[in-house]
Amino acid sequence: MAAPESVSVVIPAFNEADGIAAVVEGLRAAAAWCEILVVDDGSTDGTAANAERAGARVIRHPYNKGNGAAVKSGLRGSVGEHVLIIDADGQHQPQDAIRLVSRLGEYDLVVGARSSETQATAVRRAGNIALNRLAGYLTEHDIPDLTSGFRAARRDQFLEFIHLLPNGFSTPTTTTMCFLKAGYSVIFEPVHARPRVGVSKIRLSRDGPKFLLIILRIITIFSPWRLFLPLSMTLFLVGGAYGVWTVWTQRHVTNSSVLLITLSVVVLLVGLISEQISALRFDGRK
Repeated sequence: MAAPESVSVVIPAFNEADGIAAVVEGLRAAAAWCEILVVDDGSTDGTAANAERAGARVIRHPYNKGNGAAVKSGLRGSVGEHVLIIDADGQHQPQDAIRLVSRLGEYDLVVGARSSETQATAVRRAGNIALNRLAGYLTEHDIPDLTSGFRAARRDQFLEFIHLLPNGFSTPTTTTMCFLKAGYSVIFEPVHARPRVGVSKIRLSRDGPKFLLIILRIITIFSPWRLFLPLSMTLFLVGGAYGVWTVWTQRHVTNSSVLLITLSVVVLLVGLISEQISALRFDGRK
């Protein structure tokens, strides 16, 4: 188990002046952490000042770069052996933070998995369920909460994958997939998320297409074979079945069936190449 004294708490924050002080004060009251580091991602309110008054060390971005960029700045600037990442909106409870950290050593990555009823809206719950099932299919591992930003691991293990982390909102997704793909031990610790303080930065109309791109990015980076193989087999079976049907009914093979079978071979070859590239990303790590 990791002692709180070895843990840097990293809090990415953007315009969270209303709740950041309570988050920092709650964490300070719960344990003697190595440090509490708030990364102010170009806030235009009093986020940084309130965090400093509450006792946190603050790193400031000159402009808004995104949640992932703030997490990366926090990882680079932290000094603890372990890092706990927690949201600035007051959803996560300090006692849960201690519980997550206590599982380190036994596990490499500990994720605070929110129950479905504590997640914000029905639309977001449905989106999270879809992402969880996709990730579970790609990794062959049960993933109850892929998008939770509440997580803890060794700092050097986070840094191992920092070059793969995006600057936007899919950093939790990417780190979870990276740890699983690399063979690290991952556990999802159930937590109860409180209603957030302030307004969510995620908007369906603006961020919905981004999350669709996240799905494609997850597939191509981590498990392309799990997509390309079923697609290739489907094209081959459809093309073969159509070819047999045209031979039986028209006494010749149509161009459509040949094209489908050829396309299935092309998709298979692209999948093989993609799988090799994906494996090299992880086999070449230190």
